[in-house]
Amino acid sequence: MARRFRGYLPVAIDVETGGFHPATDALLEIAAVLIDMAEDGSLKRGATHDFHVQPFAGARLDPAALSITGIDPHHPLRPALPERDALQRVFRVIRHAVRAHGCRRAILVGHNAAFDLAFLNAAVARCAVKRNPFHPFSCFDTATLAGAALGQTVLAKAVTVAGLEWDPGSAHNARYDAERSADVFCLVCNRLRDSHQAAEERARALGWWSAAAEPAPEETDAEEPTLETDFPSP
Repeated sequence: MARRFRGYLPVAIDVETGGFHPATDALLEIAAVLIDMAEDGSLKRGATHDFHVQPFAGARLDPAALSITGIDPHHPLRPALPERDALQRVFRVIRHAVRAHGCRRAILVGHNAAFDLAFLNAAVARCAVKRNPFHPFSCFDTATLAGAALGQTVLAKAVTVAGLEWDPGSAHNARYDAERSADVFCLVCNRLRDSHQAAEERARALGWWSAAAEPAPEETDAEEPTLETDFPSP
């Protein structure tokens, strides 16, 4: 996995929110889907970790957004965690996966990934979380990948034309949308295996094989990542 993505571990993320503005609107659900590699080198969806999140103090809750997701943020039976706790639980699992795959950093996979990454980064800043495993600005956008490979940018349509199952009643749920985004990502990447192999051979011939593609140190939690080691240039 580390060689496939230059030291990055792709992790599918979906967030459900109280609006469109990361700085002011509530984060209400977060789901992370790990991406695994089979023995033959193909990618497959791994474990899912998802949490309901309590709106932070003063968070904006747009009724229009809530009508789409169907979330009642204040329902007494909603098993929601404080924002910081939810982030720490998700990040703990991801850091473990990063080490297990010999990677240096996680990279967010999402459908319209800039939206999810913006809300994630805003929550990290708001909660002063220091050990964020994700690259702060790079991501894999499955809307772009699906548009290029499948001719569809809407997740439901991309999943359907790819021959995968889509349940309209489960949409706009962080767990479901993250899992479907992971499925699309794996499908497109697997179809590109020959292209990747040829490019990897050319990169080796050009001497571009770098430390970014080598296994990470066994233990990386002790200190914050540096720009040079964790955010290699393209």
